[in-house]
Amino acid sequence: MPDDRPNILLIMTDEHRGDALGIEGRPIVETPYLDAIAASGTHFTSAYSATPVCIPARRTLMTGTKASTHGVFMNYMTHLDQPTLPESLSAAGYQTHLVGKLHLHPARKKYGFDSTDWADSPAQHNTSVIDDDYQMFLQEQGLYGPDIARAHGVDENGWVARPFHLDERYHFTNWCAEKAMRFLERRDPTAPFFLKMSIHAPHAPCAPPQYYFDKYMAMDIPEPAVADWARVFDEPQRGLSVKSWRTALDPKVLKQYMAGYYGSIEHADHQIGRVLNHVPENTIIIFTSDHGEMLGEHQWIRKRSAFEGSARIPFIVNLPKSFDVKQGETLGDVVELMDVMPTVLDAVGVDIPETVDGKSLMPLIRGDNEPWRDYIHGECSPMETINSGMQYITDGKDKYIFYPGTGDEQFFDLVNDPVEMTNLVNDPNYADRVELGRTRLISELEGRPENFVVNDQLATLGGPTPSFLPAYERQETPTKALNRETPL
Repeated sequence: MPDDRPNILLIMTDEHRGDALGIEGRPIVETPYLDAIAASGTHFTSAYSATPVCIPARRTLMTGTKASTHGVFMNYMTHLDQPTLPESLSAAGYQTHLVGKLHLHPARKKYGFDSTDWADSPAQHNTSVIDDDYQMFLQEQGLYGPDIARAHGVDENGWVARPFHLDERYHFTNWCAEKAMRFLERRDPTAPFFLKMSIHAPHAPCAPPQYYFDKYMAMDIPEPAVADWARVFDEPQRGLSVKSWRTALDPKVLKQYMAGYYGSIEHADHQIGRVLNHVPENTIIIFTSDHGEMLGEHQWIRKRSAFEGSARIPFIVNLPKSFDVKQGETLGDVVELMDVMPTVLDAVGVDIPETVDGKSLMPLIRGDNEPWRDYIHGECSPMETINSGMQYITDGKDKYIFYPGTGDEQFFDLVNDPVEMTNLVNDPNYADRVELGRTRLISELEGRPENFVVNDQLATLGGPTPSFLPAYERQETPTKALNRETPL
C-alpha cells in the first residue's frame, strides 16, 4: 500500500544573499519561480546563516546543530558526529537522494542519503582525476581537458566574471536540475521521498550562460553601499588578487561581477522552475542558502562576516494543501539554518533527535500563539584581513558584533539602517540595546574553551581563535583529490 506521507524537496543555492530575490524588492534580480514559492508559502525575511561560510553552514543544516555543537567554525574538513536529516528520514522509510553539493568529509560519504549524484563544485581540482559525478557527466558527453568546466578562466573564489563557455546544457546548474528530474521519474512510487538539490550558483565562478550575463550587463545596476567605517580604499585598485577579500574595483569590472552574480541567480531560478514542473502535489518545498555574498558592499566580497550581505539568507517554506495551513505569509521572526532539520521532521511526524539545537518553524507557520526565540548567535573564525574571528547577536532588528581578536564592537539598527552604514556602538541613545547584545553574547560564550569570556566580560584575545573545537581535529591525512580542505 503506498505511503501517503508528504514528500520533501529541499533546494539550496550557494552564497545567495537574502535580498537577492525578486520578491524582496531588490531592484535588479528576477526570480519568478522562487517568488511564486514564497508568495504561496511562508517567506522568512529575518533568516540568517549563523556561521556564514560553506562547510560549517552545511554541517548546521544537515544536523540541526549550532557550530559549537558540531565543532567547526570555518572551512575545515573533519568528521561529523551528530545524526543527520537524511539519516533520520531514511530510518523512517523515506527514500533520500542528494543532487549536487554536500561539502562534508570525507567525500562520497552519504551521511544518510540512500543515493547521490554528488559534486561539490564545477571545478576539477586534480586535473588528472575524475572524482565526482558532474565531471563524469562531462566526460560522458565527450568533453575532455584539464578542468574543462572552468576553461572560461573565472576563479572559483574571486570577482572575475564572464559568460559560460560551453553550451548551456553542460552548466553545473542545468546538470543539477536534470539529475533532480531523473530522480523524480525513477524513484520508488510507494515511498515518500526526500530530495536535496544543492546548486553551486551563485557562488563563484560567476559564469552564467550568455543570455543571463548579457541581460544584467545591459541593466543599470546600482553600485554597492560603502560606509565610512568600512572604507580602506579611496579609489579603484588595480593589481588586487582576484580572490581579494577587500576590494575597490573599476566600475566596469564591478558591474561584470554583479552581472555574473545576478545572472547566476536568475539562471538557477529558471532551472528550479524546470524541476518544480515535475514535483508531486503532496510535497513540502523548502528553499534556502548556506550564506550570502557581500558583492562589494563595504568594500568586501565573499562571506564570513556578520554583515547582512554575508549572513542574511533567503528562507522559504511552502507546504502542500494537505496541511490545511494558511500560507502566503511574510514573517519577520528570526530563524536560521539549524531550524531546517527540526521543521522537516516535525512536519512529517518523525522524531527529532535530542542532539538538535534548532526549533521547528511549524508553530510559526501555523500561527500558534507560542513564544519564539529572542535572538540568534553567530560566529566564524578566522575573518580575513582583521586578525580576528567574529561573533554576532541579532534579533533581525538590532545587530551586535564583537571581534575577539581586536576587542572591537559594532552595533547596527537594522530597521532604520538595513545596509549597516552607521555603527552606533558608542551612541548613548543606543547604550541599553548595545548592552543587551553584549550581555546575550556573554551568556552564549561563557565557559567556551577559547576563553572568550573572562571575569564575566568579553575578552580581547589578540588574534583569531581556532577553526574547530579540540574534539574535531582531523586525525587522518586527506588525499589531495577527494578530501581536500577547500576555500569554498
